Amino acid sequence: MIITVTLNAAIDKTLIVPNFQPGRRHRTVEQGTLPGGKGVNVARTLKRLGVPVIATGFQGGPTGTRIVEALTAEQVLSDFVRIREESRTNTALLDPTNGIQTEINERGPQVSEAEVELFRDKLLYLASGAAIVIFAGSLPRGVEPSLYGDLVRELKATGVVVAVDAEGEVLQQAARSGPTVISPNRREAEELVGYEFSGDADDELLDALAAVRRLGPQEALITLPDGCAAALKDGPGVKVRRARIPQREAVAPIGSGDAFLAGFLAARYQGRPDDEALRYAVACGADSTQRLGAGVVDSEEVSRLYEMVELTELQADVASA
Repeated sequence: MIITVTLNAAIDKTLIVPNFQPGRRHRTVEQGTLPGGKGVNVARTLKRLGVPVIATGFQGGPTGTRIVEALTAEQVLSDFVRIREESRTNTALLDPTNGIQTEINERGPQVSEAEVELFRDKLLYLASGAAIVIFAGSLPRGVEPSLYGDLVRELKATGVVVAVDAEGEVLQQAARSGPTVISPNRREAEELVGYEFSGDADDELLDALAAVRRLGPQEALITLPDGCAAALKDGPGVKVRRARIPQREAVAPIGSGDAFLAGFLAARYQGRPDDEALRYAVACGADSTQRLGAGVVDSEEVSRLYEMVELTELQADVASA
């Protein structure tokens, strides 16, 4: 079983609006609404890949009820902590004529210390029967940025695999707690280490991965527009890989990183070799960009794209941290 944690769950609304111009009246040509938040998106992908998953986190008010009901309709098991304030709604506006996407994310509810403690107890209970726990996304108001890191340390003591996909101070503190794997995109990784990477050449990606791992995670995956760069444990050392797939014009790029991480951990859960897991992750991320709704993938198309992923070893002697 895999557990996904979404503390700032939402209802995500996506609007397709051709030739969008600020200040003008528009009509959508297509729209969709799904329960969201990064961990929920990961859970959706895992379910579509046939991996057992339970989504947990906070939900409150009528919007929170909609989140749970919509997950049930997708046959995604969930066990959220009910909070007093209402969960958020996010809106993404995509202009297909130029590919520009605009996101408006509400800041989310205020969460009390008592509600945080209720969640901590629930998570530790759920994790007792899990192989992997994934912390993904932002924190609602009232939650200390150290929470992911604190929970990572508690879960590591139980032997569960822990993955984190966040940003900013939340990711900084979580990375220092020594999770199994973190999965930032390039911008998030640059923010994490405190400087911009100079390019995409092999030696520059090697330096970037090493800098990320020095902060504390055992493994690092940096998602890139055409795939990823990864530093993965290999016995006492680390193997470094670059995975690429031919790029296609994205229909809806939101959530591709969530599908990527879900694909990687799904393959790991199934006991597949790391090289296969990376190719599968990139295929999931690529497929999700062609579909309206974060975390939406088609397993047959993922299998087809898997064959298109090129995997290369970045030549370096990388010592284990």
